[in-house]
Amino acid sequence: MRLSSALIIAITFAAAAAVSVVAANFSVKLIEETSEIGVRDALDDAGATWAEVQADGLTVTLAGTAPTEADRFAALTTAGTVVDAARVIDGMEAEAVAAIRAPRFSAEILRNDAGISIIGLIPDSTDRDIITDRFAAMAGAETPVADLIETANYPAPEGWEDALGFALVAMEQLPRAKVSVSAGRVAITAITDSLKDKLALEKSLKSAAPPGLRLTLDISAPRPVITPFTLRFIIDEEGARFDACSADTEKARTRILTAATNAGMAPEGRCTVGMGVPTPNWAQAVEQSIAALAKIGGGSVTFSDADVTLLAQEGSDQGTFDTVVGELENALPEVFALHAKLPETQAPDQGPPEFVATLSPEGQVQLRGRLSTENLRNIADSYARSRFGSDSVYTAARVVEGLPSDWSTRVLAGLESLSYLSNGAITVTPDKLTVSGNTGNADASAEIATLLAAKLGEAEDFEISVTYREKLDPVASLPTPDECEAQIKAITDSNKINFEPGSATIDAGALGTMDDIAEVLKTCGELRLEIQGHTDSQGREEMNLSLSQARAQSVLNELRARRVRTSTFEAKGYGEERPIQDNGTEEGREANRRIEFWLIRPEPSAPTPQTTLESLAENGDNNPEDTTEDAAGSTASDSSGDATE
Repeated sequence: MRLSSALIIAITFAAAAAVSVVAANFSVKLIEETSEIGVRDALDDAGATWAEVQADGLTVTLAGTAPTEADRFAALTTAGTVVDAARVIDGMEAEAVAAIRAPRFSAEILRNDAGISIIGLIPDSTDRDIITDRFAAMAGAETPVADLIETANYPAPEGWEDALGFALVAMEQLPRAKVSVSAGRVAITAITDSLKDKLALEKSLKSAAPPGLRLTLDISAPRPVITPFTLRFIIDEEGARFDACSADTEKARTRILTAATNAGMAPEGRCTVGMGVPTPNWAQAVEQSIAALAKIGGGSVTFSDADVTLLAQEGSDQGTFDTVVGELENALPEVFALHAKLPETQAPDQGPPEFVATLSPEGQVQLRGRLSTENLRNIADSYARSRFGSDSVYTAARVVEGLPSDWSTRVLAGLESLSYLSNGAITVTPDKLTVSGNTGNADASAEIATLLAAKLGEAEDFEISVTYREKLDPVASLPTPDECEAQIKAITDSNKINFEPGSATIDAGALGTMDDIAEVLKTCGELRLEIQGHTDSQGREEMNLSLSQARAQSVLNELRARRVRTSTFEAKGYGEERPIQDNGTEEGREANRRIEFWLIRPEPSAPTPQTTLESLAENGDNNPEDTTEDAAGSTASDSSGDATE
């Protein structure tokens, strides 16, 4: 049977189509293989062995994780050199880039008479306006504040806010200082006017430091300016001693004290190193004069700048006096002028005229004896009232004739000397002015000697017998924090702080105990103190915790009402979690219901050797591992009944 021509044509086209499809599939496979192999080889040659290549028809997909965004882009570029870049599909990822390390936050604060400046880098979270406002308030309206602070949008590291807050508080006490602040650390360099101020400032700053803060103090007390430059050395029946001693250098101080020791003084003598010496030969002149006084056998030698007054003891040998004085006049450096005197021995009589002023420990002053004129009596009375208070002075002195011409000068100088004492007396006679008594100022003898040397002039005799009493010293007499804690414990051991049942209201019977605690705290200066509230285990735990917090806060409020400075106090309730006795008995529950006063003690940790400030800040300074333990010695008990369900 013959096929029709139409069928033959149809079969021919079908066969051709089949051949075309097979050829197209073969071509696509060939292109895929060629593209995949070519791109992979190119990437391997470029070092991008991490990239995976998969061809799908005419498209080439790149996958894998590139080390960086730059490596990912380089792989795309390399693939685009083998096949059309439009055929390359990017399925790659880049490794996550580590977060940029936070900067080291720090600040330098400088304060002096010219103003305040602060420079450094602080977190955005720190309120910059509060800082600048605080400094503006310190500086005053007429003193500039230079704000050179930069900020960075990173979280504040641990310890930063505590360190900066302490620095702001410290700056209020430091008119001349540099304070460096970093997370968990404050370094203070400052200058004070005296050693006494230095010790008081160090004590105040240490007590105010937050727990865990690393505090470095470098506080100096510059040498005082002594005007006039004064020294007074005495040898009498009580022994050899200084009433006042000044030296211009440590070496001069050692020479002077050695000379005094050789003349019979105990080795623990004091001598102030200061500025204002009239000549570099000061130590030489003092050594020679002290040795001369020892040869005479007794008396006093007084230096007021370059004026030297040597008063021999009454009854000294005239020949020895003349010889020693002659030798001293020739030996003293040229700038010094010597005035020497040997008092005449007087026959006993009714005694010389005298003026006496006494100051009692209660602050009462009596003026008795003789004055040369009515005008002097009025002046002495007015001067005493201005110094000691109008209601504290009683004048019973009388006016007589025949007194020395310098009597008024000696009386007023004596009254001024009396103001350096806590209690004592001054006696003025024609030949001598005597000052005696007790003081809380360790330098009072030297200050009185300087005053009298300046007021009385050359060749005038005076005697100073002043005793330093630590209990009268406003700084040295302050109890230590541990002593304050012990005093409060003694009060609360004998008189418990009770509360009304189930309430935070202090029982009326315990208000006297609060008065006693307040009086102790007023003498303690600035303390970091935690007032803790504790309960027994009766009632719900949450209610007991809330009640203990309220009671601790109530005690804090009572102290504030009694004008106790409580800015460094904290009130914290612990509920039933810290019993001190068994809650299974009534006696135990009563003991567990209590208020405790505990010192908050800083726990400084010294850096390891070879560790720099920068490495500390970078490697853990922001996360100190200090542990805070409760201070030893609980000091009080609180209430009657706790909250019950």
